[in-house]
Amino acid sequence: MSAFLFLAAIAGFSQAKEWPLEECIKYAIDNNIQIKQQVLQTRYQENTLAQSKLNLLPTLNGQASHNYSFGRVLDETSYEFKNQNSQSNNFYAGGNTNLFNGLQNYNTIRKNKNQLLASELDLQNIKDNISLNIALAYLQILLNNELVATTGNQLQITKQQIEKTRKMFNAGSVAKGNLLQIEAQAAGEELQLINLQNQLDISYLTLTQMLELKTPEGFRIVTPEISIDTNTVITGKVEDIYAQAQGIRPEIKSAELNLMASEYDLKIAKGGRSPRLSMSHSFNTRYSDLAIKPSAPLEDYAFGQQLNDNINYGVGFSLSIPILNGWQVNKNIANSRINIENYRYTLEAQKKQLYKNIQQAYADAVAALKKFSASMKAVVSMQESFRYTEQKFNVGMVTPVDYNAAKTQLLNAQSDMAQAKYEFIFKTKVLDFYKGLPLTLNQ
Repeated sequence: MSAFLFLAAIAGFSQAKEWPLEECIKYAIDNNIQIKQQVLQTRYQENTLAQSKLNLLPTLNGQASHNYSFGRVLDETSYEFKNQNSQSNNFYAGGNTNLFNGLQNYNTIRKNKNQLLASELDLQNIKDNISLNIALAYLQILLNNELVATTGNQLQITKQQIEKTRKMFNAGSVAKGNLLQIEAQAAGEELQLINLQNQLDISYLTLTQMLELKTPEGFRIVTPEISIDTNTVITGKVEDIYAQAQGIRPEIKSAELNLMASEYDLKIAKGGRSPRLSMSHSFNTRYSDLAIKPSAPLEDYAFGQQLNDNINYGVGFSLSIPILNGWQVNKNIANSRINIENYRYTLEAQKKQLYKNIQQAYADAVAALKKFSASMKAVVSMQESFRYTEQKFNVGMVTPVDYNAAKTQLLNAQSDMAQAKYEFIFKTKVLDFYKGLPLTLNQ
């Protein structure tokens, strides 16, 4: 029994936890699969850059062989052929050093460095987009919560009115049709409340899926105190926000770096026209059981002494001049120029999209603020109108149809105000986001 109570206490504690927006964003960034994949891509680019730097080092490879010969073989010490079975060993170490290849290695390093920086910025851009989507899903829950609460309050008022109308009907002061109409209104509001509750559940499911949580069960968010001053002025102009965002947004910087990387690609392609100068270096020695010691032919020629006596090493230089290779170099240069133009268009498209996003968010924020201000006035007027209609209905001066119409108008006005409020909050947060400010609902 004690273990059961302990587990129940843990379950109750976990269900009681409420997630603020900042924690949701952090959790999503830590657990999102797309982000993890981009992290791997960035690590891949790190390895690519490291390898391009290591390619500047000389190559060195070793080789060892053990050979069996049967029949007529060459004695490498006397250079005479003998009919005798023999064994021999050869040891080799050598490699090449690239002295000059049209600066292709250097330009490859610069290209890979820019691509690594671009990959890191792509990772940041993914994090930013996920953060915005989390904020939108979070605000959708807050909106649905408010709509559920508003509709629930209206349903309670309707249920209270049903009791009043039933008493009046029992007293014979109103017709049964009045009671039936109020009960029908309550049934409609109950259906609306169920639909809104379903939307709330779906919005919780959406957010938990974005957080990579297995189930929305027990998941709740913090409901912050959010107030909007109708005299609020949206600071800054679209052009000013865009100029600021253009200098800090990762998608713009990434596109710029990719353009720079493509320009280094062109230099690499042009390097294919240059002569290539390389240096080779080698070291080898050998052993054979047929070998005879030159200074003492009758003595055994030991393995170690043979290896020491047969040491050979050298250095060589090679110059390769490209003349005709199926026009491949020229085509590589032409394709590199095409890639540069493509990345220029990509950068231009990113800048235009950023401007459109800021322009749209600014226009939506202005419109939402106007709608919220108008909706607030409408709610105040509708509340007063409904209160007056309710008083007249209680004394039988208006029909249930008029009462229900006034109540529906009030509910619609409250819903419009809530939607305008959260639309304004999200769009202003988007604008703050483009200004480089963190996403938070703390005022």
